[in-house]
Amino acid sequence: MLIAQVLSSVVGFFSVMFMARYLGAENYGVLSFALAFTGIFGILTDLGVGRLATREIARDKSLTAKYLINLSTIKAIAVAATFALIALTINLMNYPQQTITVVYLAGLAVVINAFSQIFSGIFVAYERMEYHSLGLFFYSIAMLVGVVLATRFKLGVVDFAVLWCLASAVVLLYSFAVYRRKFAQPQAGNVTVKAGIDWSLSKSLVKAALPLLLASIFTVIAYRIDMVMLSQMKGDAAVGLYSAAYTLINALGFIPVAFTVALYPVLSQLHISAQDSLRFAYQKSFKYLLLVGLPIAVATTLVADRIILGIYSGGFSEAAAALRILIWTAPFNFLNMLLVTMVISINRQDLITRVALLSMVLNVIGNLILIPKYSYTGASIATAVTGALAFALYLYFVSRLVCRVELHRLIVKPAIACGVMAGSLILLQHLNLFLVVPIAAIIYLAVLFLLRTFTREDFDLLRQIAARRKAG
Repeated sequence: MLIAQVLSSVVGFFSVMFMARYLGAENYGVLSFALAFTGIFGILTDLGVGRLATREIARDKSLTAKYLINLSTIKAIAVAATFALIALTINLMNYPQQTITVVYLAGLAVVINAFSQIFSGIFVAYERMEYHSLGLFFYSIAMLVGVVLATRFKLGVVDFAVLWCLASAVVLLYSFAVYRRKFAQPQAGNVTVKAGIDWSLSKSLVKAALPLLLASIFTVIAYRIDMVMLSQMKGDAAVGLYSAAYTLINALGFIPVAFTVALYPVLSQLHISAQDSLRFAYQKSFKYLLLVGLPIAVATTLVADRIILGIYSGGFSEAAAALRILIWTAPFNFLNMLLVTMVISINRQDLITRVALLSMVLNVIGNLILIPKYSYTGASIATAVTGALAFALYLYFVSRLVCRVELHRLIVKPAIACGVMAGSLILLQHLNLFLVVPIAAIIYLAVLFLLRTFTREDFDLLRQIAARRKAG
């Protein structure tokens, strides 16, 4: 899963780089706005039932076909309503016809992805991460090939939006083929559960998922409304600069996503079978994600200018200011993904709704206050503060319901290592960035080892994982 996420992120990185350089800040802003706008509505295509279905299938594989049919029925109704809502809203907002067309195409991609997510959830429930991972990789490759061809033939911003639809269609076809070949006959012992549309099951799924749906709506608004507000208040160029920095932060998402997606079905099972193991998994996961997220934020803050210029060229140089602020959402986002996964695994998804609502309110108010005066820099501040608030609330809930992590102790050694790493980055700033970054990473790891951050228990766990993979 991690390897595929890394490869997908690398390929996606080049896609974004070529696209942004070719289109420029304004046209890239149009694309970014369309993604953010449709993403706000796109959450309605799932209604929150996807993750609950994955959890239940992980606990009982014989339910696979039944959940597939009922999820497909729910989504068919949901996507039709969602696309209609997207079309109605964008036409009421007085945007140019080109922007409206791009939004339509982005909305179609959202519809296609909604069905792909059903199959991805099944792959995850079975802990067959290779199939889920290959889908991500195929999407990235399809996008990269499309972007290269579009720039070669000098196509316009609408044609780039078509690429989203084509890449999404590739993943849907792949996912359906894998399901038919590997998962089409789920069995529990010698018993096959009869599959069919079960309206009572569908209703109970939607009802149970309502807290997740509301949480998803609030979260998406909290983290995507900024681009819509920037577009309305400051124009497409500001959106393009903000999105250039924000896209790099999203690219880092492969780390916690790979980790928590693989962990989710395990945690769901441990909650009903082994509470001690659940606490152990949570504490170790928290430690590892903190050790990864913190140095990324520190290092990026120091070399933000060089990163932006190296990736996007001089036309996006002003995005460095946004990147220095947004990068501090990374450590919080890494840990938030783990905390959200924990909350869902223990059947307390209702708590996510509370946190998401508060986050949305804070972010919208922050954007209303900061964007008019500070433009995309203000939006960056609002996003960073929102991530910190969500982390504090999730940590409080998980500490009460599962167990506490001694954050004040966990952070001391990585903070010292980050300080040493930061000094090396300053001293070596005259070197090429591709040389400085690995040197800084090695220094960070070396200091962690010298401070004995990793215990014998950590090394034993690593050996057990390696042995299990070898046996598999």
